[in-house]
Amino acid sequence: MPRDPRLYLDDILDAVSAINRYIDDYDYVSFVEDKKTQDAVVRNLEVIGEAVNHLPETVRSLANDIEWRKISDLRNILIHQYFGISVPVIWDIVMNKLKPLRSACESILEHLEDD
Repeated sequence: MPRDPRLYLDDILDAVSAINRYIDDYDYVSFVEDKKTQDAVVRNLEVIGEAVNHLPETVRSLANDIEWRKISDLRNILIHQYFGISVPVIWDIVMNKLKPLRSACESILEHLEDD
């Protein structure tokens, strides 16, 4: 029996929350200088990408403004091309992409709960 998509959405939200905790009070320079935090953030981005990979298209279609494919592609880069990870790109994702993703996942969860 397939896993309930709501659980994958919860996984995404948990990973976003973890990232936000890790970078609380960080600026870009602090992030660049803290390899341990970079590793923790990257690990949670991997979790987000893996969870996104398991979301059915019917669920993804509830938030067409989210670039689901790019999230999935990022996971593949982080897992398979770890030597090519760009800290500035990771920082940009954390600063600019996680908040809309969180909002979309929360909205989708509300929609699914109403069904």
